[in-house]
Amino acid sequence: MRDFETWLKTMTGNISTWEYYTDFKKVYKNIDAIKVELNILNSLVGSKKIKEEFIGLYKKYPEILKVIPILLAKRESEIKIKDTKKDYAFRFDKPNYSVEDYALFMEKTGLFDLISNHVINNLIDYVMGIEVGMDTNARKNRTGDSMENMVESYLINYGFIKNKTYFKEMYKSEVEKKFGVNLSSISNKGKTEKRFDFVFVKNGRVYGVECNFYSGGGSKLNETARSYKNLAIESEDIGNFTFVWFTDGTGWNSAKHNLEETFDSLPTVFNLNDLRNGILDCIEDYVNELSAKK
Repeated sequence: MRDFETWLKTMTGNISTWEYYTDFKKVYKNIDAIKVELNILNSLVGSKKIKEEFIGLYKKYPEILKVIPILLAKRESEIKIKDTKKDYAFRFDKPNYSVEDYALFMEKTGLFDLISNHVINNLIDYVMGIEVGMDTNARKNRTGDSMENMVESYLINYGFIKNKTYFKEMYKSEVEKKFGVNLSSISNKGKTEKRFDFVFVKNGRVYGVECNFYSGGGSKLNETARSYKNLAIESEDIGNFTFVWFTDGTGWNSAKHNLEETFDSLPTVFNLNDLRNGILDCIEDYVNELSAKK
């Protein structure tokens, strides 16, 4: 029998890769896609008659419209404005207002002042800073991606072959169709469509995998633990199927009681230390031993 407290102490605090902090490749790619339009707008930097020059520039190069949202750190093509006189819903992919209205947008949002008063010297450098800042918001997703990548690397190291003996992001219905297992008990009798991060097969047994990493606390951890506890209970009587949860992160210290409940209900919850120690190599024996004890 594994001891929960001993297992919890093996959680790691960090899985940040070199690319975790800023994905510069993505930043450069985003800049390259709009650098022509930004360079055209650069002609307005320091302008003393920016409204008139913007209107003239827009009439000659209407494509500059598409880069305006990113100047406000927005990726959407529509920006809504609630004014005392009227409500606006500006489109920047397909113009839906007059050039004078777009000039009003530039003025009221402060972009004219930003560009004309030399607050910035180059719009490409300015947007580069915006892109870096916005990219930091993706770190949470990159942590999840890093955990998935690590789990996948262990699957590969232990001889599993992608799209043959292991599959990434596979839906319940796909699992049922491909492997002939009935997963209705974990899908509210077929009413919901569960997606597994990974599915791997070993000697005829199907393993549905979820993986995540939590470096910090929060209510999300408790919800996740309860959800997987229920999933463990619902799936325990499914023939030739085992639910596996790979999770890690010292954030679990703040939700240890909920995690312990899941640990007691789901013997196949593992962390990175378990993967390093070869759980994938002996998981079949481990599951058979669990079945024998029931």
